[in-house]
Amino acid sequence: MVFASADVSKQELDSGDLFRPRFNEAGLITAIAVDAEDNTILMVAYMNAEALQLSLQTGIAHYWSRSRNALWKKGETSGNVQIIAEIRTDCDQDVVMMRVRTQDSGANCHTGRKSCFYRSLEVADDGKVVLSFDEKDQPRFDPSKVYK
Repeated sequence: MVFASADVSKQELDSGDLFRPRFNEAGLITAIAVDAEDNTILMVAYMNAEALQLSLQTGIAHYWSRSRNALWKKGETSGNVQIIAEIRTDCDQDVVMMRVRTQDSGANCHTGRKSCFYRSLEVADDGKVVLSFDEKDQPRFDPSKVYK
């Protein structure tokens, strides 16, 4: 599988029919995972060309871990594998969005929750920005047992 060159006109990026992923200077593209059933934003990660290629070939989400500097098959340790239902790209092809169905407990976050977006920002009376937890998104597994 070969991706078309990203060195084309804006017109071709916006309106063309070839996928021309625009990886950043580190060779990565932003990847957003969304629940295929209820549209919850599950996580944001990065893919290099190999992770993107494996995701397209296998139908299972693969990412590039910047912290481990390694290819990462989502759910390989936890069992919460992301099965890809659809992949889209944005207008200038520098982001991919995947609609996924998560196996096992349905957790996508390393904290054991369905989504990595389990807190919202609020401004307190004293002007400090504090985090408020989403009570509906409780951990689905114990991370200390899964990631020993």
